Amino acid sequence: MNDYLDPINSVGMPEKIDSAIALDLLITVKELIRNYSVAITETASPEVRTTLRNQMEAAIDYQTEVIDLMMQKKWFHPYDVSEQQLLDLDAANNAIDIAGLNLFPENNNRKGMFPTPPN
Repeated sequence: MNDYLDPINSVGMPEKIDSAIALDLLITVKELIRNYSVAITETASPEVRTTLRNQMEAAIDYQTEVIDLMMQKKWFHPYDVSEQQLLDLDAANNAIDIAGLNLFPENNNRKGMFPTPPN
C-alpha cells in the first residue's frame, strides 16, 4: 500500500473495521465478566451479590451473541485453529502495512482535491 489516499486501498476496509470493532467488543465483554466475578467474591451483601450475578449472566449472554455474530461473519474461528491463524496473520500484515504508510508526507498540498472552486 503506497498511498493511503488512493481509493483503491480502501477496498474491503469497512469489513475489516467491523471485525476489529467486534473483536474489541468481545475483549471488553470478557473483561466485564471477569470484573463481575471478582466483585461477586468481594461483596458481603446478598442483595448486591444477586444483582452482580444477574448482570454477569446478562454479560455472558451478550458475549455469546457477539461470538455467534463473529462466527457467522467468519471473523472468528474458535474451532478451527489453522483458519484462525490465517485471519490473525492477515490482520498482522495489515497492521504492518498501515504502520509503514507515510502518513505525514513532505508534500501535503491537497489543492484541487476538494469540490469547492478556488477564490
